[in-house]
Amino acid sequence: MSSLRSRFARTIAREDVRAIARRYFVSNGFDGTLTGIGIVVGAVLSGIPSGTVVVRIGLSAAVGLGTSAVWSVWEIERAETRAEILRLEAAMLVDLDDTRIQREQTTTRLVHAAASGLGPLIGILLPLTPFVFEGSTFTMATAGAVSVAIAVCVLGAFGAYMGSISDQRWYVAAARMGLAGIVVAAINLVLPA
Repeated sequence: MSSLRSRFARTIAREDVRAIARRYFVSNGFDGTLTGIGIVVGAVLSGIPSGTVVVRIGLSAAVGLGTSAVWSVWEIERAETRAEILRLEAAMLVDLDDTRIQREQTTTRLVHAAASGLGPLIGILLPLTPFVFEGSTFTMATAGAVSVAIAVCVLGAFGAYMGSISDQRWYVAAARMGLAGIVVAAINLVLPA
């Protein structure tokens, strides 16, 4: 167990691993958040009568997107790391199965898949929270509006984070990402019923 912990610590300490994990996290979080906005606006406009139903729909979407994010990244990284190991084996004329290199690549793949799956879960689940309080605190319409506002804030947080690590003005990056949520909500509002 301690060797697994130290392998994770070594893996997460590597900037190349963190950079790819960030990309997967933010990219899939962006997708999840925009999907969540579409679900929320569509649910409110279509007259779904209960926040519980919206939460169930959102949870189903979170399961689908989260599974897709984890599974696809696991398989993509599996193919890429296997190709890299094959190149190393050819260059070194040695079998690298069950070596430190192979184990670290598996750990890297696990970190990337976890980051990839976490993004859409956050992006969908946080904006769904107002619908938990529909009926007691919010109407369906106000829950929808608050949900979209939370989603825009989540997108802004993704943008601010990426802006801060790239030495950009974080608030400009936040505004650019948040704008996508407003655009998706607006498009959904004007779609024919």
